[in-house]
Amino acid sequence: MTLNILFPVLNEHKRLERGITTCSEYMKKHIGIPYSLTIVDNGSDDDTPQIAKMLEEKIPEVHYIRIEERGVGIAFKTGIEQNSADIVGYMDVDLSTDLSYLVKMLNLFKKYPELQYVNGSRFHRLSDTRGRKWYRKITSAGLVFLLKTIFHMKATDALCGFTFLRKEAASRLASECSDDKGWFYTVEFLLRAERKGMKICDMPVNWTEDYDTTVKIFKTVKNYIKQMTRLYRMFKEEGI
Repeated sequence: MTLNILFPVLNEHKRLERGITTCSEYMKKHIGIPYSLTIVDNGSDDDTPQIAKMLEEKIPEVHYIRIEERGVGIAFKTGIEQNSADIVGYMDVDLSTDLSYLVKMLNLFKKYPELQYVNGSRFHRLSDTRGRKWYRKITSAGLVFLLKTIFHMKATDALCGFTFLRKEAASRLASECSDDKGWFYTVEFLLRAERKGMKICDMPVNWTEDYDTTVKIFKTVKNYIKQMTRLYRMFKEEGI
């Protein structure tokens, strides 16, 4: 078994080196399989590319991909399309999800050959989430509520920033998802997996808020509604 962790980044010069170095050190100590740490830079205009190239030269397992279009969705899709590992997925470079869950995720794939998808969840009853600001709790919980109401989502979270799949499942979903380039691509990815009946593990995690992030509630909610309306119409047209 081989593993490829994708790190979609945009202007992450403050966190990139620390995140990749910390993850690399953990992998060397605890992961007993061949692995890659792939930085997928989607349009950074700060010194993120220089830092990424330095890390690629310094750490053999690190690879750097540059695309000019911005968005987590296009970064995730590009990473999957260029992936050759047995297990591929993405993490946020701030490492909000405790790295120990990489071992737990791999053990699940090893133990259950039928498992195709591991979805990290901040809202699972066994999850431990710390440091979340009240407005981020509201927007995240609101999104989950809407996704369960409109799409009957079974998972307890859709945007944890910790998602891993078997190569074949990831490639299949990437080929069938829309061309949305933003964060909602990952939501569509999960919903399509559920509707296809893929074997998914909704995995509780220990997750810590990154205080450097911000969110505009009204703009975020408006975007949620817009994206869900688009996806609802798409699924209806496709008959799924």
